[in-house]
Amino acid sequence: MRFHWEKELLQSWLKDHSLQDEALYWIGGKLVDWAVLSASPPYADLIGEIREEADRLLERPEPELTQELYERFEKTGNRLAYEDKYFERRRRLTSFTLMSLLEPDKRDYKQALIGTIGAILEEPTWCLPAHMRGQEIDRNIDLFSAETGFALSEIIVLLGARLPDPLREAMLGHIDRRLFVPYLSYGPYGWETAEHNWAAVCAGSIGAAALLVEQSAARKSAMLVKAVETMNHYLDGFGEDGACLEGPGYWNYGFGYFVYFADLLGKATDGKADLFASDKVKAVALFQQRCYLAGDRPANFSDAMPHVSVHIGLSDYLADRFEEVEHPSLQLRSRFTDDHCARFAPALRNVLWFQPKAGREANWQPGSWYLPDAQWFISRSASSAGSFGFAAKGGSNNEPHNHIDVGHFILLAGDDPAVAADLGSGEYTADYFGDGRYTYDCNGAQGHSLPMVSGHQQQVGGTSKAEVIEAVTGDQEDRFALELADCYPSESGLQSFQRSFVLRKDEKPSLTVTDTFAFGEGGGQVSEVIVTRCQPSLAEDGRIVLAGGLHTAELSYGVGRFRAAIVERPFVNHFGQEESYYRIHLIAEHSAERSQQFALDFEFK
Repeated sequence: MRFHWEKELLQSWLKDHSLQDEALYWIGGKLVDWAVLSASPPYADLIGEIREEADRLLERPEPELTQELYERFEKTGNRLAYEDKYFERRRRLTSFTLMSLLEPDKRDYKQALIGTIGAILEEPTWCLPAHMRGQEIDRNIDLFSAETGFALSEIIVLLGARLPDPLREAMLGHIDRRLFVPYLSYGPYGWETAEHNWAAVCAGSIGAAALLVEQSAARKSAMLVKAVETMNHYLDGFGEDGACLEGPGYWNYGFGYFVYFADLLGKATDGKADLFASDKVKAVALFQQRCYLAGDRPANFSDAMPHVSVHIGLSDYLADRFEEVEHPSLQLRSRFTDDHCARFAPALRNVLWFQPKAGREANWQPGSWYLPDAQWFISRSASSAGSFGFAAKGGSNNEPHNHIDVGHFILLAGDDPAVAADLGSGEYTADYFGDGRYTYDCNGAQGHSLPMVSGHQQQVGGTSKAEVIEAVTGDQEDRFALELADCYPSESGLQSFQRSFVLRKDEKPSLTVTDTFAFGEGGGQVSEVIVTRCQPSLAEDGRIVLAGGLHTAELSYGVGRFRAAIVERPFVNHFGQEESYYRIHLIAEHSAERSQQFALDFEFK
């Protein structure tokens, strides 16, 4: 289903409605009373986090965004130096706005907010340096310029006359100059037809801002038509299974902004323009509860983090909208400071959309899911021994935020280091998204649990893809099997490479990974690779012990079949911090055989 409403129709639906009123922000059918929220015990932890951060920031000076910091990206590829200060300003904007609403009698918050808004209006561009790269000031729109305009629009609506008139008028002028005029006059932008988070964030933010502050009905409806069409492209990036190939963090991000815009559009049209009226949107809404393996640990393929907390406002909103969506445990709730970008829209809705009285389970419900469009297999189980998770993927090596990882898998228990791990996202630099992307262990085949075949690793590209042979979920056993020969170059000599997974869901689960290789004349050399965050030790020929925390696992691979080696490798995580992982190499002793089969058995003890 594709959404489309003509400009004239949208204009007729909007003409009797204005979102320039606090009545937009209702809770349970009543106008939000910020003073009641501030004193309400169920909100105490969340509001306490906001207050603590706002008070910390009151003691700090307004961060300075210098030209030298801005130019550092082009000179060195470093993003963090500029972005750290950029996002601290957004953290101030979000913190001081929320506290000005919750505690309006404390003038320090409002005065600090006014200073931060003034600093943001003085920024030459709201775009990040990494997204400018030759673009003209006030003609380019990236994720963060769109988010900034949306945030300022909501602040205008929420604080209204409490902001000085000249400042409010200046905010409106900058939103128009930096977002509305470029969107209507200088596009189309690449993200307008993108099938990933950029489409939802940019178009959703601009469309929401237009609903909130644009006075011209003609301009507003024109922007809404464009935004809705971009949302169609965003949804095209999902299969019918609703899987977000970029992972749950980007699901929070992209789908979050889809929902924020859809909610405002529905309110502005009395429900006539309903972006939720789609089976695919419902499937996407269900992705969150299907992608977690244990607690806050998802199947973190692609540039996903190993730990991802839930946005409680977004989650509760979707659980109200769709009966099958779970209200997640409050233990998984993201803290106010978890978002290093300090985005205003989700922070506001984590307060307004949170439902303290919703029924919640302590953990995600056990289950197994095969997502056929993504070719992801996910299984989580729980017993008196603890919680356990397994995930494996097919797909291709040409996906959003691509890693070379077809046939890769994850195995973990509770909060222990992952037995078979995905490193997730590395530090974003120019090279990370450039020619050097796959030299990073986070992204390249070398950082995933994939065999080397005759000295060759998997290749990047759309033809490097899996064929699913079997995907069966069951109460006691799950099975998943893939043909992976197309992922390796012809020089590997492969005619077939089938990888199968059998997960037995006992009190403590066990996993068998069986790799079956067929080579042409001359055979081939296989080196199995397992990536782990556990401390591995060679116990004896054919067995490696993987020491976790609460649980220990054993990897058995057959006496006399491999020569084993363990290498500890450093990598830099998404936040620029150095970590390490272990790469287990199992080098097959018999290399000339045309047919070879190896079984790797993982068992929790």
